[in-house]
Amino acid sequence: MRVAVVGAGTIGGAIAKALKKAGYEVTATRRRVEKAKELVEMGIEVISDNRKAVEGADVVFIAVKPNKVGEVLEEVSDLIEGKLVISVVAGISLRELKRLANAKFVRAMPNIAILVGESFTAYSTDLKGEDIETVEKLLRTFGDCVRIEEEHMDAITGLSGSGPAYVTVFLEAMVYGGLRVGLPRDLAKRASLQTLLGTAKLLMETKAHPAEVREWVITPGGTTIDGVFELEEGKIRTAVMKAVDAATKKSRILSKRL
Repeated sequence: MRVAVVGAGTIGGAIAKALKKAGYEVTATRRRVEKAKELVEMGIEVISDNRKAVEGADVVFIAVKPNKVGEVLEEVSDLIEGKLVISVVAGISLRELKRLANAKFVRAMPNIAILVGESFTAYSTDLKGEDIETVEKLLRTFGDCVRIEEEHMDAITGLSGSGPAYVTVFLEAMVYGGLRVGLPRDLAKRASLQTLLGTAKLLMETKAHPAEVREWVITPGGTTIDGVFELEEGKIRTAVMKAVDAATKKSRILSKRL
């Protein structure tokens, strides 16, 4: 199967890499080809001609900025007619995509963890049968994937699409906390990363509620309750919920700018 990735920026480049590693023949486009040296070194064809890339593809990924979607789809509309086209552009609905071109559209939202095969990718489409099998086979090269109702796509964008940024803010705070109490930088980073990874794995494998795991760690009069108290006083939950809400609202705003 030949796949074209239109827009080999951060996410588009990660998609191209994942597909290439999985054995697909990949062509990616970027205005400045010289900035995609890493993709070229992997054996991915990188060109600046969107039409040429799309013409020879069986499946097309659209990974450009929201304000460029209309321009790109107009440019290649005659070449994607009847083809499977997966858009990973934030805020652009299936209805808007279909208005711009006559293709078999899928709206998907992965995150940057594609780079290590651990993305959470939600997708929405009205396609059925073999097309769905093809979509899921492609998206599973990124990590976990799930089909959802399109009404939830903006919220997924705000939660898991933007999520790695939230996690890294918290992680950096943990590292700085370690530095503040005297840990060497490398040790603080390693301890923070493994704690984050281990906790996520514990929650996934035990299927426990986060509150349960928290209670396993907290003991009366112990160290953890003092730390949790400071987090609660700093309103960390409110800050995270506001972050997800703000990113979700921005995704909805983007859809109105097409």
